[in-house]
Amino acid sequence: MSRYYLQKGSPAIFDQLEQNVPYPKAHSTQRTNFRSGSKSPAWQRKEGKSASGGLNRKGIASYRRANPGSKLSMAVTTKPSKLKKGSKAANRRKSFCARMSGMKKRLTSAKTARDPNSRINKSLRKWNC
Repeated sequence: MSRYYLQKGSPAIFDQLEQNVPYPKAHSTQRTNFRSGSKSPAWQRKEGKSASGGLNRKGIASYRRANPGSKLSMAVTTKPSKLKKGSKAANRRKSFCARMSGMKKRLTSAKTARDPNSRINKSLRKWNC
């Protein structure tokens, strides 16, 4: 098969997709679920999310299964005054708070930023940010 037929949008690409050619890792879960008609992973659904913000244990386990090699771990919910300064947990919390506060400021609408029940505000509260 010549190179011309493998260009983006050509019929040969669509034929290969139908022959179960492996997909890139980032899209494997979505593609598999789309084709089989099964439910999406728990971390994308309500049952994998904590009511107080972030993911629960089931959601984290589901995420790890869908993304092998990931290092996702539970939230640091310990109060900052109880954490030893410079410890691994304290540094994770500090990094998360800095990153998510920036996202809240720049990447959410004003309505979402003010809403106490938005996912981002719940997670910031959970991490004591």
